[in-house]
Amino acid sequence: MIEHIRDLLDFLDGSPCSVQASAQIAKRLEESGFTPLEESAKWSIKAGGKYYVRRQTSVLAFIAGSQPLEQSGFQMAAAHIDSPGLKLKPESVKTEGNVARIAVEVYGGPILSTWTDRELGIAGQVAIRKDGVSSVVPVDLQRPAAIIPNVAIHLNREVNKGFEYNKQIHLQAILSTGSTAGNPLLAALAEELQVGPEQITEMELFLYDFAKAALGGLDGNLIISGRLDNLGMSHAILSAIREGGKPSSTVVAALYDHEEIGSATAQGADSSFLAETLERISIAQGLNREEHYLALRRSFMISGDMAHAFHPSYPEKYDASCSPVMNGGPVIKWNASHKYASTALSSQRFASLCEAAGVRWQKFVMRSDLLCGSTVGPIVSAQLGIPVVDVGSPLWGMHSVRETAGTKDHESMIKVLRQYFQ
Repeated sequence: MIEHIRDLLDFLDGSPCSVQASAQIAKRLEESGFTPLEESAKWSIKAGGKYYVRRQTSVLAFIAGSQPLEQSGFQMAAAHIDSPGLKLKPESVKTEGNVARIAVEVYGGPILSTWTDRELGIAGQVAIRKDGVSSVVPVDLQRPAAIIPNVAIHLNREVNKGFEYNKQIHLQAILSTGSTAGNPLLAALAEELQVGPEQITEMELFLYDFAKAALGGLDGNLIISGRLDNLGMSHAILSAIREGGKPSSTVVAALYDHEEIGSATAQGADSSFLAETLERISIAQGLNREEHYLALRRSFMISGDMAHAFHPSYPEKYDASCSPVMNGGPVIKWNASHKYASTALSSQRFASLCEAAGVRWQKFVMRSDLLCGSTVGPIVSAQLGIPVVDVGSPLWGMHSVRETAGTKDHESMIKVLRQYFQ
């Protein structure tokens, strides 16, 4: 299983934002024999065939089962590939006092203080017009291209007592000093892509922590990296379906973008992407609408998003009865308001999978006096009317620029998902 951990580290390093994560997923799927399908073309699907389809940055992969779809249903797992962070405002580059800097928008809910005083890369995608033809291409400057420095403690004596960063003023990223380029970011992008600056018409770029993913702790059982939430669960689901053989049920991996901002986009979990894809799979296999709905009624989903591990320095933040420990196994997440979709039925099914895989599992419930986050599970459950269980691997520092997870938990999650996809 050490290969899974090495591949996870490579996946994290190769996925500075969802644009690159999506490309990494497609590359790994094709290496495992999955055939790409286009939404704009007719599909031909054979039993046992492996396929994937992309809608912008979101990816759905599936293996057509050997049993009739209306009898066996869809066995699905879902996660999201985006992470909280800082998105560049493309028209905001300005130079003052020989310092070129750019403003940012906050994407999702990052821990803002963790983004200061560290090397930051710039990655995403840009639109190019060349010889009258427009295209959108991924880009990663692949160097520490920016920094958001704190002011000295001598000038802000209250910083250690709880300082609130103004998102418009304090989080502007410094790009260069003494630059002769009118827009040093545009010049750097043009050089990287080998085009003229005037050929770049739009950009959608994010800052990211430039430090590599690493194993830590004296026993080497900790994974320390940016974007573990939620590339960790995305990698576990991707690994499991890549290793799938010829399942009896049709198995599906849904890896969405835009969960951190609500999922209500063309490729988010609150879009038509999954429902349309499932129906097209049914149509391609000769099912009528009645039979498609029969397939849905026999379907199930595991929704994977990283979980909160018990932090011994903050015991007051946890419900002592349900506090998962690091490297203690996959976590089933519960919430009375169904911010998590787990029910007695769906939870029991996941627990049974853990037993069959020889894996311990844990439970998490948020303290009653704290607000709970949410994920894609409840959205899909409401859209399709299917049972969903929300699970995740334990994590420290969720939404920090550097998060910490456990190697044993990641390995155990892959085992359970592999058992599920069989």
